[in-house]
Amino acid sequence: MLCADFFNILYKLEINRTFIEHTKKYAIKKSNKYTNINMQNKKKIDPFGFREYDARWLFPDSINELGIESVGKGFGTQVIHKIVDPTVIVGHDYRSYSENVKKNFVKGLMSTGCNVKDIGLCLSPTVYFSQFKLNSDAVAMITASHNENGWTGIKMGIEKGLTHCKDEMADLKDIVLNEKFTTGSGKYEEVKEFNKVYINELSKNKLKKKLKVVAACGNGTAGIFAPDILRGIGCEVIELDCNLDYTFPRYNPNPEDMKMLHEIAKCVKENKADVGFGFDGDGDRVGVIDNNGNEIFADKIGLLIARNISNKHKNSKFVVDVKSTGLFMRDEILKKNNCETIYWKTGHSYIKRKVNEDNAIAGFEKSGHFFFNKPLGYGFDDGINSAIQVCNLLDNQAEKLNILIDKLPNTYQSPTMGPFCKDEEKYKVIDYVIKKIHKFKKENFKICNQNIIDILTVNGIRFTLEDGSWGLIRASSNKPSLVVVTESPTSDEIKKKIFYFIDKILQDTGKIGEYDQKII
Repeated sequence: MLCADFFNILYKLEINRTFIEHTKKYAIKKSNKYTNINMQNKKKIDPFGFREYDARWLFPDSINELGIESVGKGFGTQVIHKIVDPTVIVGHDYRSYSENVKKNFVKGLMSTGCNVKDIGLCLSPTVYFSQFKLNSDAVAMITASHNENGWTGIKMGIEKGLTHCKDEMADLKDIVLNEKFTTGSGKYEEVKEFNKVYINELSKNKLKKKLKVVAACGNGTAGIFAPDILRGIGCEVIELDCNLDYTFPRYNPNPEDMKMLHEIAKCVKENKADVGFGFDGDGDRVGVIDNNGNEIFADKIGLLIARNISNKHKNSKFVVDVKSTGLFMRDEILKKNNCETIYWKTGHSYIKRKVNEDNAIAGFEKSGHFFFNKPLGYGFDDGINSAIQVCNLLDNQAEKLNILIDKLPNTYQSPTMGPFCKDEEKYKVIDYVIKKIHKFKKENFKICNQNIIDILTVNGIRFTLEDGSWGLIRASSNKPSLVVVTESPTSDEIKKKIFYFIDKILQDTGKIGEYDQKII
């Protein structure tokens, strides 16, 4: 088995994190060794690197410089097919090889006739923001976000504020692997100090209170942005791992990583901070820790932010992903302010697009991607702007964050559970489950002595019972598994019984394997 295949399998199955931590040192050594040289003349591109929302590879094991250049040609071809004489803005994160990856990607872009404006080292939201300020036709960010060092990737989009979804990624993959490239000759321009424009934009609205906040960046690129912006709005900032270090010596910059969350919680309690923020590697996600050092799930903090926004912006729409709490649909403050909540497909590109299409004022994904539309933002996901919205919430409330959370109605929610299911089988299984649950609803089949009153099938199937309890079954977008989540506002027992009901249907298919975690 090739080294690239071995790493890809580890990543897709997400098994044995400790083993991955040991082996990532090898990836770092390999990637650094070949940072500035073309290791071979033969192009290398692992087709599994083209995913549903962006592209990710180990560099140079599963993609090399010629492969990156081909991806640049592919994206350039997509842009040229839509726009005459286009300009594409590019940027890169702090990883040791990202600038080299960008250089080869840009080479491919320019070979199709795209003009390039290079804003240099930055965050993904900085690139998205630049599309509005520098009047470009498309954007591409070289980043592997929170992945271990050794990984590279590209987030790209053509329409302002939006990034590629499934169809665009499938088209890109086809163009690249079948070399359906256009040819031309583009120009290159370096745009200096654009980061200052981005920092000034987010720093312009000041707080009334002097909040003490922890800004944790996991030694990722957000370290040169988040502390300055939060100070700019009037916060006292305690920096945690904000110095740039692409080896990520303490933990990966991932706000869902328990190591990172534990360190933030410890720092919050030691410094008696009002709130702690954890930013991911490319700055488009944020995790939140309350003043007592407790993690707040992203859907719950999203509901608090939505309440705060709705008081000033009545009749607004909010978009949330199907894994999010059912409290949005039943919330009295949102109802009082005549606001509508739309549950939509999981995935930052999908939520971003839905916010844009429905002119929603904000969107929330449970993974920590938050989206704020005008007048609060430009519709794209920005972890630092999300942190600012949490600060605005605290600025407008007399209570501490833990009190605000405690005032939300109680719910019993399962973890996100992932039973193994082959890629070639998982969508067939979901189709079977959808038909089965529709049949149960039609026949008034009782679950926990309740009827199914609502079914949502925008992303798998989410069914709701009479008391507001619900269950979700969907196919994972990027690995061979399904996704199961259950929640009940009534009892932990009902939450469990809904899972047992779902699991029985899945087991009857004979197509699923072990869960990564599950309710017992």
